[in-house]
Amino acid sequence: MKKINVILLFVSALCFVSCDSVTYDQISEVNTNPTYAANVGPVFHSNCSGCHNSGGQYPSLANYTEVKDAVENGNVICRIDTQTCGSVMPTSGRMNQGTIDMIKLWATNGYPN
Repeated sequence: MKKINVILLFVSALCFVSCDSVTYDQISEVNTNPTYAANVGPVFHSNCSGCHNSGGQYPSLANYTEVKDAVENGNVICRIDTQTCGSVMPTSGRMNQGTIDMIKLWATNGYPN
């Protein structure tokens, strides 16, 4: 009987210790049809316009045509997704994977405006 009590105490302690108090951000629904106006444009505006603006030192990413051309012809996806194309953009830190995937999906869907 004493052996069973010790085992039950051990299992109870193990269950208690394994409880997780970490909270997780709510998972947002995946937008399967992102557009530039509603989804991609705001991301580039908030993450890139500080350096990539009209008349700036770096290529502008200020409007639909510039962003589309940069994604289509340049290495924008590589720069925001991996470190194999130079330093990761934006310089303030890597975008979350959901945002990167949304930009890739926008390109895959034919760059809807």
